Amino acid sequence: MALFDYSREPRSDIAFVDMKSFYASCECLALGLDPLKTSLCVLSRADNAGGLILSCTPKFKKIFGSQNVSRSYMLPFDIKTRKFHYNAARRQGLPITADYVRFVEKAALATVIVPPRMNDYIEKNLEIQKVFQDFAAPDDIFPYSIDEGFLDLTSSLNYFIPDKGMGRRVKLDLLAARIQQAIWKKTGIYASIGMSNANPLLAKLALDVEAKHCRTMRVNWSYEDVPSKVWTIPRLTDFWGIGRRTALRLQQLGIQSIYDLAHFNPDILQKEMGVMGLQLWFHAHGIDESNVHHPYQAKSQGLGNSQILPCDYRQQADIELVFKEMAEQVAVRLRRAGKKTQRVAIHARYSKLENRASIHTQRKIEACNNSDRLAQTVTQLFRSKYQGGAIRQIGVYYSDLVDQSFSLISLFDDPLQQQKEEELQLAIDRIRDQFGFTSLLKGSALLQTSRMIARSKLAGGHSAGGLEGLS
Repeated sequence: MALFDYSREPRSDIAFVDMKSFYASCECLALGLDPLKTSLCVLSRADNAGGLILSCTPKFKKIFGSQNVSRSYMLPFDIKTRKFHYNAARRQGLPITADYVRFVEKAALATVIVPPRMNDYIEKNLEIQKVFQDFAAPDDIFPYSIDEGFLDLTSSLNYFIPDKGMGRRVKLDLLAARIQQAIWKKTGIYASIGMSNANPLLAKLALDVEAKHCRTMRVNWSYEDVPSKVWTIPRLTDFWGIGRRTALRLQQLGIQSIYDLAHFNPDILQKEMGVMGLQLWFHAHGIDESNVHHPYQAKSQGLGNSQILPCDYRQQADIELVFKEMAEQVAVRLRRAGKKTQRVAIHARYSKLENRASIHTQRKIEACNNSDRLAQTVTQLFRSKYQGGAIRQIGVYYSDLVDQSFSLISLFDDPLQQQKEEELQLAIDRIRDQFGFTSLLKGSALLQTSRMIARSKLAGGHSAGGLEGLS
């Protein structure tokens, strides 16, 4: 039995639209293939030598048991040779029989593997946004990601489905079906839709938990469905806003399911986890304060970037070079946002061959957005924790942001020198703004281990675009 009187809660008619296997579907369409009948995956590496599986078609997932944003080395076949990968199969507990090996190798040979083309995906997204605007006003549309978006259809239902004898739940389903059909006719992309006659949270849960797996690819969850739908979600991590670490904290409190979360003492949750714990308790009851017009904005803001290196970096000097480059890239974004950072954090993940815990460390600093000073801080942080070993992924993050006019000058600082440094930095930024980021680079960018020029060809972290946040 529900613990709330939902008649007192606000209601909106929300559709949360997800483009099915978006990147992979775009690639299938470009090749003249059916996204639902083709085995295709998009790899993060432009040379298709491995990396992350960014997107894959439903057939690829069914054959190889893979999911988006998983590691290519976990596949039961080698990306380059298409031969059976015994070690990967053993790690996943797959049956290593002669028949299964032949099946995997035959399926691998028939699989299309392509690098990402982010600019093409962005163009397709713009086409989909135009379809959305055929059904809702721009103010009623909230893009959630490149392949997902919320639509508040409260004002649109009666216009598109004028039959007064239908309930709003039926009307929302009919309108969502029209949106699916319009997207497919315009772009060739199949869409799944989670719906709710209550709020965005329930629409998102309906999509993630049920709509993606049903025949019509659309499902409606409302307040009345909370006990039968929300409380029966099998795993904590299947719930929006609960990742692995949050799930572990909840389990330490004795919460093993969403049902347990909904029936836990909210005062204890708030005491142990702060506002986030109380918010999760309300979410477990299907209550969501956000809406499409005023979405929730996190109070803590920062800027950062991370990258998976093209190979294992074993030399400390090579790793530090990439860290310095990333420190500069994010510093440029700081200055463009008119901000300075007061906290620098880094992370470094070791190669899978190392079997060691990742490096995570941070430091409080005086407000700064100078590239060289931030690069120096990042390098010092890395040296304070690194004790050798191959690194495969690194990241730099700046937080506790303040306006760039904020400045503290100590007795040991030279104000004239600081002014010269700032003027030089601004001059470099102006040149890059006019002629491109790579128009002015340090000589170290020509080193084989540098990632600066390679990443200048990326959009959103993937190939065929421009340096993320700088182009």
